[in-house]
Amino acid sequence: MSNSAAVAASAWVTTFLERLPAPVGELEAVQWRGREALSRQPLPSRRQEDWRFTDLAALTALAPALAPALAPASEQGRWPEPAAGVVRLWLDAPGDPLAGQSLPAGLSLLDADEVQQALGHTLATCNCEQHWPVELNQASAPRVLALRVSAVVAPTLELVSQAAGDGVMRPVRVLLLLEEKASLEVLQVQLGSGSSLTSLVIEAHLGRESTLRHGLLALGEGPACFLGHLAVEQEPRSLLESVWASHGWALSRFEPRVVQVDGEATTSLKALQLADGQQLADTHSRVEFRGPEGQLDQLHKAIADDRGRSVFNGAVKVPRAAQRTNASQLSRNLLISNQARIDTKPELEIVADDVRCAHGATVSRLQTDELFYLQSRGLSAAVAAGLLKRGFCEEVLRALPAAAAPWRPLQRLLGEI
Repeated sequence: MSNSAAVAASAWVTTFLERLPAPVGELEAVQWRGREALSRQPLPSRRQEDWRFTDLAALTALAPALAPALAPASEQGRWPEPAAGVVRLWLDAPGDPLAGQSLPAGLSLLDADEVQQALGHTLATCNCEQHWPVELNQASAPRVLALRVSAVVAPTLELVSQAAGDGVMRPVRVLLLLEEKASLEVLQVQLGSGSSLTSLVIEAHLGRESTLRHGLLALGEGPACFLGHLAVEQEPRSLLESVWASHGWALSRFEPRVVQVDGEATTSLKALQLADGQQLADTHSRVEFRGPEGQLDQLHKAIADDRGRSVFNGAVKVPRAAQRTNASQLSRNLLISNQARIDTKPELEIVADDVRCAHGATVSRLQTDELFYLQSRGLSAAVAAGLLKRGFCEEVLRALPAAAAPWRPLQRLLGEI
């Protein structure tokens, strides 16, 4: 970063902190700590290995301030009705997002003391402390949705948040504690438009034999930016299924970090990101096994078109204590335009000697023989290419919770609506 760029980045942080209201409420102490950390931490630069492919120009072009806890009614009217068997919570609602809404059996709110005790624990376990996007959220989020899952929860929980308008920032903080043998399915929908910034931090602790199925649908427009962080710690015989799909953000960066604290857990990570125009879509994941017999199945897919850029860095750590680990990581990418760019870097760091670990990465174009076959059946080149892109996306999108169907994720991701 040049001296002028460094000065501009420092000024951006200073201005951001000055525009924040005084900390209040249940996260007052967290906000003070986050602001103090931000004041000492420079904005990430491309001189740092984890950020060398991430151009933050779209972020520093924004001048965000905290949005009022109310999304425009006209925007809410555009949202589809929730599917049957889905409990929707609007996280931007003024006051309590649970007002007028009862939680299903097996779900309960953590009290203030439990929140103070649990908040940040998983971030520490996953080595996310002092991480700039996390500190940004901690400095600004005025509240947290903190839930205990004590049984098998039948309905899907849908969490919706929207940053709409110029100069708007929407910080979202979620904390989930799953007790032994508990189960929960969550769909998060993050929407952004205008010169806005969405900051998302999710912490989840999975007790023994518990199951968390988590889907994230992140849909942006125009110059909107998205910074998301998922931190999960898994106890033995727990199951995490995480699916993430994103399109439309000028800049998006999502960072799932998972730690199997004693091994014997199963982790499934699936992701799909699309970048076109001059968009930058970046995913940095890290999975760490701290005990034996852990399982990982990771698939990351990306499509880059026009001048769009896709970045994937997936790190898997298998120390000596993680014997008999079975980990698979695959990055598959479609490069549509000659001016688009894809950077993919799957990583395995293995010290244990009794493991089954594999990774791979491919970058390809639409196959000419497949295009020719479809065109020979009377389809235009554009329709044929669209069908192949749909097929490429479906492998990930069908793993989203069924609650995502009303949002029509495939059509939205491909820009058809």
